[in-house]
Amino acid sequence: MTGAAFFDLDRTLLPKASGPALSAAMRETGVVSARMPGEALLFGYFNLLGESLGSIALARQAVLVARGKTRDAFDAAAELAADVLEPMVGPFARMLIDEHHAAGRPVVLATTTPEHLVRPLAARLGIDHVIATRYEVGDDGCFTGRNDGHFVWSMGKVAAVREWAEAEGVHLDASFAYSDSIYDAPLLRAVGNPGAVNPDPRLQALAVAARWPVLHFDTSPGVLKLPVIGMELQRAIALLARPEVFPYAKFTVGGVDNIPTDGPAILVGNHRSYFDLVAMAVAFRRTPRSARFLGKKELFDVPGLGSIFRAGGGISVDRRAEDPDSPDAFAAAVRAIHGGELVAMMPEGTIPRGIHFFEPGMRGFPGAARLAHLTKVPVIPFAITGTEKVWPRSAKIPRVTNLLGRPEVTVTFGEPVDLKYRSVPRDMERIFDAITEMLPDEVREPARPTLAELALTYPDGVVPAEDRWFAVDGDEQV
Repeated sequence: MTGAAFFDLDRTLLPKASGPALSAAMRETGVVSARMPGEALLFGYFNLLGESLGSIALARQAVLVARGKTRDAFDAAAELAADVLEPMVGPFARMLIDEHHAAGRPVVLATTTPEHLVRPLAARLGIDHVIATRYEVGDDGCFTGRNDGHFVWSMGKVAAVREWAEAEGVHLDASFAYSDSIYDAPLLRAVGNPGAVNPDPRLQALAVAARWPVLHFDTSPGVLKLPVIGMELQRAIALLARPEVFPYAKFTVGGVDNIPTDGPAILVGNHRSYFDLVAMAVAFRRTPRSARFLGKKELFDVPGLGSIFRAGGGISVDRRAEDPDSPDAFAAAVRAIHGGELVAMMPEGTIPRGIHFFEPGMRGFPGAARLAHLTKVPVIPFAITGTEKVWPRSAKIPRVTNLLGRPEVTVTFGEPVDLKYRSVPRDMERIFDAITEMLPDEVREPARPTLAELALTYPDGVVPAEDRWFAVDGDEQV
């Protein structure tokens, strides 16, 4: 059964309205001489809250602006606007278009925006068909000031899509549709696979109730953005993670300038405590970016907690898979990197316990080097210290009462690791070495612990009998 993929334009393929770019292009090419009344106000509202009856009223009147002009009068303006609009299309939208093509589905732009104004943009994006509002052309080759067929909005859009699908032999039950607007709910209900993209508040509520996917084409799939303000949940948490919120710890963050201000990178660091997540949130507050953190699948399988991790940008990794280092295991991370995002991981996989917590150097999975070999993006090492003093593994919660002798927590980002791309294990050693070099001497080569210190590294605080030999008590071995 043949399906298609239908994409809305404004606030879906584009993060905001196309109207300002189209209007500016038409003024620049001379086909219109002035802004339409209320244009700036309506587009501002649209960009913030989505489609409104006011913006649709403005769109309905646009056909009158074209009256008397030749059918090719707007061609130069359409190309000029495409120059502005094409770079605005989110990277994940482009990947999704490619994925639908790879699956054999035609990709269709279904938009209220006049067809003659969006065809150049659609062609540049590799879109196969355009379903858009058409202006009637008279016998003299000029626009008449009337629409030719449906005004492609709400019920008019779904009617136009149904007619096109019937003519093309496309089954809507096997199709996908993406839109930001509650007014496109009829189209989303008409297909078998609806997706709410950057949804307005009412479509957000409908999507949650109907269990439709909520997407944002400037972030990885599954990442939650807060309604109205459009801020990622992870970014909001980072902005709230002020050091004053954690008065039982002191924070020192260094090397933030080593994190690229834009573009993809892999951040790789050590793991010492459950408090590492807080330390990273405090550190990322000093950057304008967020990251996709890889975590073990067991955490994502916890009801409720797993949903929060995914909404915050977490990526699940199954360490028990037949080949956890295969390219397929990193598909989501590779996608994030291709979308220009940061990907962060702690290759030790879990907090070292017992003897391993006090051994010099690092050991763990080679996934970071494998991912670097797949993507060839910079690898930024980071080192965390002191978090185990705030929240030792033996404790169920952080030591929040420790207000006088606050432990110092440090997060340090280093310069990109010089990888050779010849051997994954050897490049992983280089990454581990780069992280280790940033650790203080007492962490890099720790002294033999006392029994009490060893106990702090076990979830229940009890040292197994077979490991007690490793601890010392003063000068006496226990």
